[in-house]
Amino acid sequence: MSDRRSLLKTIPAIDKILNRPAMQASASSAPHILMVEAAQRAVESLRRQLLDESQSVPDCSLDAVATSAAGHLEQMMTPSLKKVINVTGTLLHTNLGRAPLCQSALEAIDAVSRGYSNLEFDLDKGERGKRFRHVEDLICRLTGAEAATVVNNNAGAVLLALTALAKGKEALVSRGELIEIGGSFRIPDIMAAGNVKLVEVGTTNKTHLEDYRRAITPETALILKVHTSNYRIVGFTEAVPGGELSALGKEHNIVVLEDLGSGLLIDLSQYGLPPEPTVREALKTGIDVLTVSGDKLLGGPQAGLIVGKREYIDRLRKHPMARALRLDKMTLAALEATLRLYLDPEQALKEIPTLQMLSQKESDIQSRCDALLLQIKNRIGTLAQLEVVPTHTTVGGGALPLAELPGFAIALKPNHISLNRLSAKLRQCTPPVVGRIQDDAFIIDPRTLHGDEEVQLVTGISTVLKEASRS
Repeated sequence: MSDRRSLLKTIPAIDKILNRPAMQASASSAPHILMVEAAQRAVESLRRQLLDESQSVPDCSLDAVATSAAGHLEQMMTPSLKKVINVTGTLLHTNLGRAPLCQSALEAIDAVSRGYSNLEFDLDKGERGKRFRHVEDLICRLTGAEAATVVNNNAGAVLLALTALAKGKEALVSRGELIEIGGSFRIPDIMAAGNVKLVEVGTTNKTHLEDYRRAITPETALILKVHTSNYRIVGFTEAVPGGELSALGKEHNIVVLEDLGSGLLIDLSQYGLPPEPTVREALKTGIDVLTVSGDKLLGGPQAGLIVGKREYIDRLRKHPMARALRLDKMTLAALEATLRLYLDPEQALKEIPTLQMLSQKESDIQSRCDALLLQIKNRIGTLAQLEVVPTHTTVGGGALPLAELPGFAIALKPNHISLNRLSAKLRQCTPPVVGRIQDDAFIIDPRTLHGDEEVQLVTGISTVLKEASRS
């Protein structure tokens, strides 16, 4: 230990580390403060290794420490949020950002973010306007709603609606609909945040109209229905349709709010997906207020769309929380551009990535697999075994929980690296590749690949496998 402690005195000074070629190569592009911090991190790491007898004695030379510092600097200079190639077989992967945006949305974001915009300015009147006006008419045209507004996500939409319409009062919810939206964000928690008293009705698997009726008191302000867009209770079950709840609400002058979740605007059952109510269909049942996500089956940016009867939407707009949850100009631009495509459903199916992926034919996916397998094989030779296998793609993202889209994928079995190590190394590529391991193979589902991602995927796989074969 005394020898290791004596090496502590040989650790080079920060200014000497900064002057070495390994660090000077980044001097013109990296802020000086980050270069200093990178050198400090390298020195601290070296000090910890020297004091830890369980580790081998590290190289304390000036060039070795400078190289380590350069590595820290590169990591610090790399953006944390980055593009990822998704071959997991989950289309709306919540952890990977859900719906990819269409080209029209990207162009709209670019246009409004480069300068000023009429975000809250009425160009006709020359006075202040409302930002939700940019999408309200489109949403109403596409859904048949009397009025509409938007907030930053669907959880925010539900929270705003509950707070504005039932604060200090009771809201009835079926026990089978007390869901967790994600990240431990649960319906009871949202109600508590909005100072709304939760009244549970029915049972987990069965709730009848009479259960709601018996629970109504003078303090009841709202009935909340949560559509099973991100879960299913199967077997001996029963739930009350929206139309019956709407009639009950009118009878007792109680607002009926439905969290529809997925935001489906056009029927996708013709592509093998299970029937799912569109926003227009749900509103036709008489629901007073309905909330949906913008980045699920709608295929747009993260947003919470609130549609329904004008008297209630107006109350939501005037609530102080609406300002805290409002959308920024770039999200509004992307949402408007996405919604405009739905004016022509055929155009929407062609241009919105989520709809493209959902409507792909099995035969087309198999052809893509065959072509992609050849590309990979030409780059890696015998470094792995490759095979096209039948598989099922899931929608994910809290939409169509039981839907499995039949298709094909490539099963890759490497010869010189474990599957877990391969998966980890692919996540370190530029751009990172995220897939799944199944049946002793790394599965590559091409349904979610866009643009030049096939080329980037092949390059990443080739690089990782070739490095593994040399080690």
